[in-house]
Amino acid sequence: MPQTDPRVDAYIEAAPEFAQALLQHWRAQVHAACPTAEETMKWSRPHWVYGGKILSGMSAFKAHCAFGFWYDEAVDPAHKKEGAMGELGRITSLKELPPPRELRVMIKKAAALIDEGAKPTRMARPAERKPALEAPPDLAAALKANKDAQAHFAAFPPSAQRDYIEWITEAKREETRLKRLVQAVEWIAEGKRRNWKYENC
Repeated sequence: MPQTDPRVDAYIEAAPEFAQALLQHWRAQVHAACPTAEETMKWSRPHWVYGGKILSGMSAFKAHCAFGFWYDEAVDPAHKKEGAMGELGRITSLKELPPPRELRVMIKKAAALIDEGAKPTRMARPAERKPALEAPPDLAAALKANKDAQAHFAAFPPSAQRDYIEWITEAKREETRLKRLVQAVEWIAEGKRRNWKYENC
């Protein structure tokens, strides 16, 4: 019997309805291809660990799911897509995933890489430095009006500043942007980064 984690059950049950079948499908493929992989939660998302190393992970969002591997070289280049957390891109339906046979090949390859003691290429690649972003006028004005927030934001590294700026500017509706702006200033004034909730996961 595969080793399962009740926290993963809860995660799937709490996911949007469209995502539940996708998450269950991925879960079944991982257990079929690598029966000794153990389920766990890392960064508040379901993952599978094999040989003490992360094998695979999955995430559900409001409008899509993301699936991937710690060893991203396990994924055939033909299936790699940009625009999402995982190597397979933004998945909204089962037909957008590779067939089960191909998924199991990827999972087995990821397990084999762990057995070989390979180092993930994602860890070997130097991080690309992104240019600093300038705060949009509404965020700049809100920070100026709150001395604590302004001081903390100025002390944040460029990557932490970018997280807030992108979160606010990517809002599609004006009311969403305003809500994010208010929340951002509140968190920044407390010295919290955008993803502070997951920093100790």
